[in-house]
Amino acid sequence: MPTITTKDGTQIYYKDWGSGQPIVFSHGWPLTADDWDGQMLFFGQRGYRVIAHDRRGHGRSTQTWDGNEMDTYADDLAALTEKLDLKNAIHVGHSTGGGEVARYIGRHGTKRVATAVLISAVPPLMVKTEKNPTGQPVAVFDGLRAALAANRAQFYKDITLPFYGYNRPGAKISEGIREHWWLQGMLGGMKAHYDCIKAFSETDFTEDLKKFDVPTLIMHGDDDQIVPIVAAAPLSAKLVKNATLKVYPGFPHGMPATNADQINTDLLTFLKQRKLAAA
Repeated sequence: MPTITTKDGTQIYYKDWGSGQPIVFSHGWPLTADDWDGQMLFFGQRGYRVIAHDRRGHGRSTQTWDGNEMDTYADDLAALTEKLDLKNAIHVGHSTGGGEVARYIGRHGTKRVATAVLISAVPPLMVKTEKNPTGQPVAVFDGLRAALAANRAQFYKDITLPFYGYNRPGAKISEGIREHWWLQGMLGGMKAHYDCIKAFSETDFTEDLKKFDVPTLIMHGDDDQIVPIVAAAPLSAKLVKNATLKVYPGFPHGMPATNADQINTDLLTFLKQRKLAAA
């Protein structure tokens, strides 16, 4: 399996398909690079080089005890882009991966970055504070930690319902998508997944977003039950200079899977428009 080794000895698994302008995909919690397979096939077939990695503690990467926080995630991503010597790259992050992309740009700049895309992403801040009154109370995230510690396998089965909007009346449920989510989750390390809840919910990405200086697309479903839109995409769009915001009525958190045709088409259109504008 292709891996890189970070400065603390962690092995990060990645897949790297095709050729052309690179698109680097950062996955959500507690998933793996495989969550992007639908996007990687679609864009790989259209002349892009597609790359996705398993975040430390997730999937086939080292199950780390420490370092399960955004600064280290961002540094791991930077190590991958440097090892592969990626230039003019498009960085796409879903959910926690959107936070990873934001912190990567905040810490490492955009010298290797052409475009950023945040999908159902956690920035600018999920948890409720005095300065972030529309966020979710910390008790919500305490509940996630308690459920994970008590019975991770059952918790991961249950959370797929709100993740994909399958708990909504009339939802067409794909058991395959649910099982794929569960399998990815159970591949990872329990401690890393436990720690990552704090990382995705309590990290403030405000200053990172202010450092974006590349074309940025922000996509979010207005029925997202995992990262409610009220404290997410519209606030991020105000912080990122010249961001393009697309809100999808009724779409769930896991819309890259449940609504792949729409998401892939809109993302491709945005990338083509940016390419024409830069020509």
